[in-house]
Amino acid sequence: MTEVATQENQQPVSAPVLSEQDQEIFAQVKLAVHCADEKKAENILVLRLIALTEFTDYFVICTGTSKRQTQAIADEITEQLKKHKVRPLHTEGYNNGEWILIDYGTFVVHIFTGEARQFYDLERLWRDAERVSLT
Repeated sequence: MTEVATQENQQPVSAPVLSEQDQEIFAQVKLAVHCADEKKAENILVLRLIALTEFTDYFVICTGTSKRQTQAIADEITEQLKKHKVRPLHTEGYNNGEWILIDYGTFVVHIFTGEARQFYDLERLWRDAERVSLT
């Protein structure tokens, strides 16, 4: 069962009932998380931003231990989603590898090295977002 922990109480609460389209988007987010996990990404976090912004519904944030690993995580996510006919609208930072951003429109994947994740601290910037647990 999918659970959501809000910032106020940090207690997981049941996720809202999703429309068919939202279920499809959430399935893509779960696939991205699975791919990141398969490539040994660390500290994987999903933020639900629907109530906060209109430019995207979810952030997937994770950390790789090296630039090579961040690129491998990005490659796996894009390849597996491509098999489901889902292609990114835009990708940034791949060659540098410190912060790779893959924009799918309805969700954005952020893959950081540890140092970059600490520096940009998206969790703090989006602290009002719901944290989604996929366990």
